[in-house]
Formats: sequence, C-alpha cells, structure tokens
Amino acid sequence: MTSFDTTPQLNVWRALLALAVVFVMLATSGWTALRNQRGDTPLQASLSAWERGRIDGHRLPDPQSQPTKLARFFASLTERDRASLVRKYPLAVGNMNGAPVELRYRANRIALGQAREVERERMHDSRLTQTGKHEAGRRMHRFADLMEKDRRILAFDPDGSGRVAEVFGDLREADRVSVVVPGVDTDLLTFQRTRRKYSAPVGMAESLYAAERAASPSTRTAVIAWADYTAPSGLGIDSATGLRAEEGALRLNALVRALPNSSPVSLFCHSYGSVVCGVAAHSLPGRVSDIAVAGSPGMRVEKAAQLHTTARVWAMRDADDWIQDVPYLEVGGLGHGADPVSTGFGARVLSAQGAKGHAGYFEPGTASLMNFAEIGVGAYRSVHCAHEDGVCRTGLSGTAAA
Repeated sequence: MTSFDTTPQLNVWRALLALAVVFVMLATSGWTALRNQRGDTPLQASLSAWERGRIDGHRLPDPQSQPTKLARFFASLTERDRASLVRKYPLAVGNMNGAPVELRYRANRIALGQAREVERERMHDSRLTQTGKHEAGRRMHRFADLMEKDRRILAFDPDGSGRVAEVFGDLREADRVSVVVPGVDTDLLTFQRTRRKYSAPVGMAESLYAAERAASPSTRTAVIAWADYTAPSGLGIDSATGLRAEEGALRLNALVRALPNSSPVSLFCHSYGSVVCGVAAHSLPGRVSDIAVAGSPGMRVEKAAQLHTTARVWAMRDADDWIQDVPYLEVGGLGHGADPVSTGFGARVLSAQGAKGHAGYFEPGTASLMNFAEIGVGAYRSVHCAHEDGVCRTGLSGTAAA
C-alpha cells in the first residue's frame, strides 16, 4: 500500500462506499436470507425418528449429546445393533458427532442412495418445470458420484442446496488432521468440479492430501473437505455479514470436538471460510494447532490476538486476488474487519506465489499449496514467508509434529 491508501479520508470514502453497496443489496435482495423458512427436513425427520426409537427396550440417547457420550453408546452395542441403527436412521447416524466414522460412512452411503432415488423420481415429475427436472438430474448424478465405493462421506444433508463433508485418508490413524473450510457458493453441486477442479472443496482437499504426503511421507495425514455449513450464495447480503459464519462456526466446532483421537488439527480457510474460522477460533479446542486463511475478506476482528486462540494464525493472499479490493472494515455488523495479511493484524504472512486469482491457492505446484502442506504436517520451519526477512517463522521450532 502507498501512504495515500491509508489516509483517513480514503478510509471514510471506503466506509461510505461499503454502506452504499450494502443498502443496494438490501433493497434488491429483500432480506431473502430471513425469509427462507422451511418445515421438517429429511435430516430433522430422521433425528425425530431416532428420538422416538428404542433398542433392546431402551431409549436411544439424545442425538445432541456430547460426542464422548455417544461414542460410549455405540461402543456398547453389538455389530448387529449398530447395523440396525444405520438402516433405520441413516441420516441421523451419518451426521452424528460421536458415532464411529466408519459407521457414519456406511450410514451416509444409505442416505445418499435414498436421496438419489428421490431425485430420480423428481426427474419425471410432471409438476416440475424442465429447469426443475434438470436440477433433479444434476442432484441425482452428484449423489451417485458421492456413493462410489472408495469415498468416505462424513456428513450429508440433502435439504435445500445441501451440505456434505468427505474424508481423504484414515481419520482414526492420522498423526495430523487438516480441514479445508471453503467459502461462498459452496453446496452439494459445487462440492466438486471437473473444470477448475482445485477451486472446489474436493479438489482442494485432494490436492492438499497429496501435497502433505509428498512433504512428509512418514506422517499419517487425513484431510477433510468440509462443506457442512450453509455458505452464502453469491456476493449478496449473506456474504457481507457474519450470520452464515456464526452458524458455520458452531458446526465447525462440533466437527473438531468429535474427531477421533487427539492428533493436532489444522484449519485451511478460503475466502468466506476464513470468516467462519475467525468466528469459531475462540471456542475451538486446544488440539487446533493452526488456522491458515487464504483470500480472506477478514476474520471479524481487528487483530489476530482478538481471536483468542492458542493456534498459530497464518494468512496469505495472491497479488492478483480481487478480494484485496473489498473494503476491510466492519460497520454495524456489515463487513468482516481488518485485512489478515496487513502488518498490523499480526498473522504469520505466507507466500502465495503461483496462486493465480482468488481460487488458485490449492493448485499443485504453487507456493501457497506447499505452505499449506508444510503447516499440515507440522514442518513449520520449511514454510516460505511472504517477505524475505522470514518473520513468519519467528519463534517456531524446526518441526512440530505434535
């Protein structure tokens, strides 16, 4: 930045511009986010059935119980009883923090099969428009893709635009776990892409998993493509506020607290995903060792210290990422606070060399991906800082595998 860029007059101008943009969005959106009210969803119906259910004459535990309590419950069951619960309540078990991950994978395969059949019928529903039938077809094929035998689906909810999370690697045996938290326009249909593969959660996670194994072949890693929150759709009012981030933060915290074992967890948060990670930071358990953000519009604080986390906070932004032109401010709940790569914020600023644009941070061969991988395996002294002084490595040991 030049000195002109930081003048009070320019900051006031940016604030006024941001507010003007917000007023336009409010006028055109009609606060649609507040009007999206639904009845019972398939997941809610499954959870309600679970709450009424019994096994061997005993009531089933509250599905919102602590993960440790639910883990003890499932451990006390026979394999036959566990299989019975999966068949009867697939969506409930598939999304239950505390259920064994292998059981969740099995449950979600069943739930995906059921959802696929619903969409297959909708494709031929005469009450739907051609556009509606086409959308049903797209969803049916996506569900079929997610059902492939080698895929590990940790969470799945078909309601609305949908939510999903997928695991790469072995969560139970992992020495270190990485979670990719994506941003705007993430849903079931955009969870993976053929074109621009590495701009979608599946491509991001696959790329990171491969890079981590290359960085440290002896480190057992697992990576989660986590699209299990309702992300904002487009650059509208939802993306300018923290509402979706607050909801996502609760879900992210629940995920991390339910992960098996006690291996360190690193969060890799892209775009609006960094808002989610910023809101979640203070409540995350101590096993979260690192929070790394890329292309961030802000973390809803002015300084990294205000995140109130023991995790190392890292930030990067490519030189041609358009996000840098978004005003970094927060006014009346609108906007997401200071720029995480700014000197005053206090994050460890990493090189993003080779990452072109806003969606290129997980592209193979980029410094951004290599830095993420080094963080993911705990090789902190190997990361490449944004500045030649190496200040981003200050106070770090050669490697920190735990």
